[in-house]
Amino acid sequence: HDKGKVADSLDKASEEQEDVDSLRIDTEGDNSVATTDKDAFRMNQRETEAHQVKLQHLCRICGGSFKADPCKRSHPVHGPVDNVMQAVLRKKEKRATSWPELLAKVFKIDVRGDIDTIHPTNFCHNCWHFIQKKFSNVPCKVYFPRKGPVEWHPHSSNCEVCGTLSRGVKRKLQALNPQVNKKLRIMARRARQIRPVRTPKQVNSKSLMKKIVNCNKIHLSTKNFAVDYPADFVKAVSCQICEHILADPVETTCKHLFCRVCILKCLKVMGSYCPACLYPCFPTDLVSPVKSFLSILNNLPLRCPVKECDEEISLEKYCHHLSSHKDVKDKEGYVHINKGGRPRQHLLSLTRRAQKHRLRELKLQVK
Repeated sequence: HDKGKVADSLDKASEEQEDVDSLRIDTEGDNSVATTDKDAFRMNQRETEAHQVKLQHLCRICGGSFKADPCKRSHPVHGPVDNVMQAVLRKKEKRATSWPELLAKVFKIDVRGDIDTIHPTNFCHNCWHFIQKKFSNVPCKVYFPRKGPVEWHPHSSNCEVCGTLSRGVKRKLQALNPQVNKKLRIMARRARQIRPVRTPKQVNSKSLMKKIVNCNKIHLSTKNFAVDYPADFVKAVSCQICEHILADPVETTCKHLFCRVCILKCLKVMGSYCPACLYPCFPTDLVSPVKSFLSILNNLPLRCPVKECDEEISLEKYCHHLSSHKDVKDKEGYVHINKGGRPRQHLLSLTRRAQKHRLRELKLQVK
């Protein structure tokens, strides 16, 4: 009986030992999983920190590295505009107190919602130079290294930022189609053969450009000025194509002034370059001049062309003043006003001949 009791106690002891061993194995497994998770978290944290450090050496706009610049110059994205840029903006009568406001105007990007772990916090001096040339008065070619600003993404396994060279973020290369390239080369060669060569005499011919524009009836001559201004001043406030007073003036990148209608017609017919200096120019480059120039232009005194009226009016009020001379016959574009008598009949109720006269009269009114 005592031997049986001893055997039972030994069995219980062995079972308890097995339970303890199994618990120990489970806790060791849990500890190993927890340590691997901690190691993975630490690795991810190190990678994100290294990623963030690399972002500090890249430009927010073009993705270029600051190491490529010998002076290693950079500008804060969220800081105030520096004194040099303030002076340039003041000359162009534009206002911008902070870089986010200026970057939104030039590059069309909003940097106010940037995150430090995803976006760089500085931009390079090349992009700063690009912004300065956009607003400066010096005509020069503005170079931007990309088609548009870089799109930044969070850190991942195949991160472009962590695998970059010292030159900055790599551009995505597009695979070239040999058939398409061959077709483009053939088309370009044929176009060169067919296209006639422009001579400088054809380009610089003002008479040809005046014929293209043909704006004598819609633009005012400089002879209408009430004051005999110096020739240089008259040239400054007149279009360089039609030589009339500027109407809806626009400014090119090379700082020449034209009427909007004249320059658009010339760009369409003659080609995408400035008629004054042959500098490359496109319709998207045309901007309105500064407000102070427009106020000077609108306040220039003109003499009324009607013989009985010798009044001097400003260019801004010229059209309104001419509309008050409707009864004068000498005014061009005179329209007959029906005063009393038989009321006007409907167009369809008139005879064919009367309809023709009525339509001609309506066309004159529209003009």
